[in-house]
Amino acid sequence: MPRLFGTDGVRGLAGRDISATLALSLAAAAARELEFETFGTADAGTAAGGSVAAGGCTVPKHLRAIVGVDSRVSGDMLADACAAGLASAGVDVVLAGVMPTPGLAYLTHSHGYDLGVMISASHNPFADNGIKFFAATGYKLPDSVEDLIEARLSDSWSPAVGQDVGQIQIDLSLDADYIDYLVGTVPCTLEGVKVVLDCANGASHRVAPEAFRRLGAEVVALANQPNGININSGVGSTHPERLQRAVVGLEADMGFAFDGDADRCLAVDSAGQLVDGDQIMGLLAIGLKGEGRLANDTLVTTVMSNLGLFKAMEAAGISTAITAVGDRYVLESMLANGHVLGGEQSGHVIMSEHATTGDGTLTAIQVACRVKLAGVTLADLASVVQAFPQVLINVPEVDKTRAGTDPAVQAAVAAAESELGDTGRVLLRPSGTEPLVRVMVEAATAEQAESVAQGLVAVVASELAL
Repeated sequence: MPRLFGTDGVRGLAGRDISATLALSLAAAAARELEFETFGTADAGTAAGGSVAAGGCTVPKHLRAIVGVDSRVSGDMLADACAAGLASAGVDVVLAGVMPTPGLAYLTHSHGYDLGVMISASHNPFADNGIKFFAATGYKLPDSVEDLIEARLSDSWSPAVGQDVGQIQIDLSLDADYIDYLVGTVPCTLEGVKVVLDCANGASHRVAPEAFRRLGAEVVALANQPNGININSGVGSTHPERLQRAVVGLEADMGFAFDGDADRCLAVDSAGQLVDGDQIMGLLAIGLKGEGRLANDTLVTTVMSNLGLFKAMEAAGISTAITAVGDRYVLESMLANGHVLGGEQSGHVIMSEHATTGDGTLTAIQVACRVKLAGVTLADLASVVQAFPQVLINVPEVDKTRAGTDPAVQAAVAAAESELGDTGRVLLRPSGTEPLVRVMVEAATAEQAESVAQGLVAVVASELAL
């Protein structure tokens, strides 16, 4: 059977793949694993409110969990089911309502919860949903712990009874604490700055505008009226066109677009030009280095970042650590090596001085403050990264397992790399879920990128055909 957990929790069509039954069972399994993993010693059990049972064993009771949702219509159904599963395993639960994923991560740690549960499918359409867990530290659970939770789904166990059943409470005020935290991460106000925020009709619709207003900015909020089914629909970081038009039409200084659960953002400059995750990371890295705060003078990013970012960082005396695609791999590298900044071209930016995961609102505030303090435009700061023309083509119906070993394919890649020299880059990446290979080529000109890419596509399609 395929692994239940994917790269970002459990995700699928709400009501079918992600049902209330699964949510209840998964939350109960997570509670049981949490009790075993985190509170397995006598001292820890007593600290958690344990009672001594026959034979002197400490039995942990009433651990605490917080559950948040984005704005999907299925969110409350799944949150209630998770709360029921947690309570049935003896965990006290706080339902925090609509909350950005990074806000849930922050509150889990800052408020001393033993577990955080986020109900969201990020940038996916409204019909999808997902469940992901955060440890007491505010970090996502590692693969190994997710596997243990999945294994517990088939365990036989006895639910809590009587006074051992967890209590469920609702507290919709906790996002105020998260906003306080966001506002406190920057050393400046944003007075005199006009900003447009595209909230994707998602989890940032209250938090992001309020945080910017608290900092003194003039805020125009778009897509901030979620109705359960309009999340990510033609808006947000996957559809920034409306934001680009609005920034120009309203003569704003800049704009930011978030995704459904607000763990990523893209920016728009005053001329309506998109500023992607690579440019955001570049300007933040240079700013931090100038302040002596960029640990190891290193930026962590993935193989999908544009060559222009790598060139810009090299020119600025900044090293780049490259990981596989996925923000969890970026974070793993950051934690293992003591780096403080990393992210993805898609707008996941992790600033570990302030957060345990990608945070779109935090990123937007940090960028806006950089612009304000520099006394220049966002376009000026973002121009440090000049993107190379890029072509990305999916080659379907091929044996993706041989992409890295087939002699003819490897010879074609070597020839392409030789042609491009240091003015381009080639990447063949097998899909994680489909029988296809993604061919990506960057070059000095769009014409060369297209030509080289098409040549590689022909070889991949011929040599790896199923």
